[in-house]
Amino acid sequence: MPGGRLTQQERQQIALGLADGAAYAEIARRLDRPTSTITREVMRNGGPTAYRAEIAHRATEHRAHRRKRSAAPRGAQTTPLPYGRDPEAVREYEEVFTTVMMTSGAPKMMSRVLACLFVTDEGSLTAAELVQRLQVSPATISKAIAFLESQGLVRRERDERRRERYVVDNDVMYQSMIASARATAELAVTARQGVTPLGSGTPAAVRLENMARFLDFVSESITRAADQARDVLHSQPVAPPESTA
Repeated sequence: MPGGRLTQQERQQIALGLADGAAYAEIARRLDRPTSTITREVMRNGGPTAYRAEIAHRATEHRAHRRKRSAAPRGAQTTPLPYGRDPEAVREYEEVFTTVMMTSGAPKMMSRVLACLFVTDEGSLTAAELVQRLQVSPATISKAIAFLESQGLVRRERDERRRERYVVDNDVMYQSMIASARATAELAVTARQGVTPLGSGTPAAVRLENMARFLDFVSESITRAADQARDVLHSQPVAPPESTA
């Protein structure tokens, strides 16, 4: 089985496979590569609908160059990650997570901040820590946090040193789903308000009424499902591994 990084020709074959509607496993078999390699390649380069071979190849070269530039200074010791984690594997997963968030509609920097928070065991970082990890300005972090707060994905708290920390706790996905359900319900109300001025029974009014009924159902379903599944977010591992840090 071939090893090392994907070649430009392999990326072109991936793009052709996606255009043909082939599954990741099928593309992997064609290239004699692990399915996980193809999945990771596609998801961190735009997803199945936006993947472009040339862009993906340039982006990979750019990431490799950036990692070399951001390597630890001479004489410095790289701090080992806890639980014996592979730093490169963690970095690649952050990129995949970021890409998936972006394909769902979140802006790039907000996606990067959220991914960075989710892969920390504490689930929280200060602004200074985010600036250092992502190599961006404090203003950029502030803007990203404001957006994530508006979506119910992050909350703020003060630690014992009075520093402001940004937190993604076990309940954050529940709160985000509830916020989404409320926004959907509000859109349903707005759609229904158009029935009267457009004239009940007219094609436009019927379209809006049907939209409102659909959105009501979706909003109620999201809320009900989130309430029923909320306890899952607080499940604990049966035998958590011991940190090797």
